[in-house]
Amino acid sequence: MNSQVSRMEQIVQSYVADKQFMGSILVAQHDQVLLDKGYGYANLEWKIHNSPSTKFRIASLTKQFTAVAILLLEEQRKLKITDLLNKYMTDAPDAWNDITIFHLLNHTSGIPNYTKFPNFSAFTTSPKTPEQQIDYFRDKPLQFKPGSDFEYNNSAYVLLGYLIEKLSGQSYQDFIVEHIFKPHAMNDSGYDSHAEIILYRASGYMVSPNEFRNADYLDMSIPYSGGSLYSTTHDLLRWEERLFGGKILSSASLNKMIKPFINNYGLGIMIQPIEGQQTIMHAGGTSGFSTFMLYSPKKQLTVIILANLNPLGFVAQDIAFKMVTLANGNTVTLPTERKEVVVSSNILAKYVGTYNVNPYVGPYGRTSFKQIDITLENGYLMMRVTNEPKIRLYSESETQFFGKIPDAQIEFINNAQGNVSHLVLHQDGENSTGIKIH
Repeated sequence: MNSQVSRMEQIVQSYVADKQFMGSILVAQHDQVLLDKGYGYANLEWKIHNSPSTKFRIASLTKQFTAVAILLLEEQRKLKITDLLNKYMTDAPDAWNDITIFHLLNHTSGIPNYTKFPNFSAFTTSPKTPEQQIDYFRDKPLQFKPGSDFEYNNSAYVLLGYLIEKLSGQSYQDFIVEHIFKPHAMNDSGYDSHAEIILYRASGYMVSPNEFRNADYLDMSIPYSGGSLYSTTHDLLRWEERLFGGKILSSASLNKMIKPFINNYGLGIMIQPIEGQQTIMHAGGTSGFSTFMLYSPKKQLTVIILANLNPLGFVAQDIAFKMVTLANGNTVTLPTERKEVVVSSNILAKYVGTYNVNPYVGPYGRTSFKQIDITLENGYLMMRVTNEPKIRLYSESETQFFGKIPDAQIEFINNAQGNVSHLVLHQDGENSTGIKIH
């Protein structure tokens, strides 16, 4: 066990050294905490270190708290998740007539995700009421028939927060504090606010090519019931233990929550196999913060990653999956541990081209269509993924290559005629296939 934990520590420190992670990490299994530590700085300007007591914005991990709040209201007989939205929102547009609360909870409503609107960034710097946020997307046409497809959707979670306030007679913040945080002794959790003095709160940062910088301003009324809570690794461990230990919801409600619908999504959480074990998890990302939390019921394994840094790629997710691999007794290879070999330029030239990666559903929801451009520069392959910096690839064999920052591996595959047909990219714990188009 000591060697396993030492290896976990070594893996995390490699991301810290590469300036790709600052935050706090907790790994627990079978009621034993294996790793519980802060890394880097909660405040770079004052050189204040992160610790297990540091409070981080948890971004979309908030969604599971919102889902539980809705299920608590159902247990109080104030709603049914099968109810139509317009039962409680009488001024809802006609296009929403077939949308249920269930559709909102699992991202199948068809309402467009307003955080993807082209002018969204201009919307985020001043306070907005829930009604003002709803007005921002209420007149947009549905993307698909409710219940027929999946599109990760912050708009839907704004509507859920609105329903919580209307049916409880409390603000979203007060309901979460009164019905979840206080009863379950989550004393270091709350609704984030720029105005409020919050002890031990981390500042958020972003990575530019050569340095850290302060994250862009985000008014915390905007993420609302989809992403405005803050917490610590210790409070979130308590949350996981009590939620999946049956101390917060009835067994019937919990079963509703963890039952996957379309694309492995339940109610505020994803349920999918990781290393052969069904795992309950969710990711989060907001200005200056990246988060990931998972729980494996069979292994009784919890991994919580809270970062006050937006790095290159989904590093919180990548670290979490590596912690699972190590906890399961398997090995992890770091980029610095891979052996580079020499491959001739003639072979490398075969891989040059553009590869299309079609959308797929990962822990952050459905991905966008993207292209991978492979070029040959000064004897090395270079890779540029849509909206990401160009990185150098190192040869591990004639067909297998790796990147160092971010940690990524690529394998090029030939068709029956011996021509390169596609590549497989492994990054952040996910595999995606890119079809060569030219």
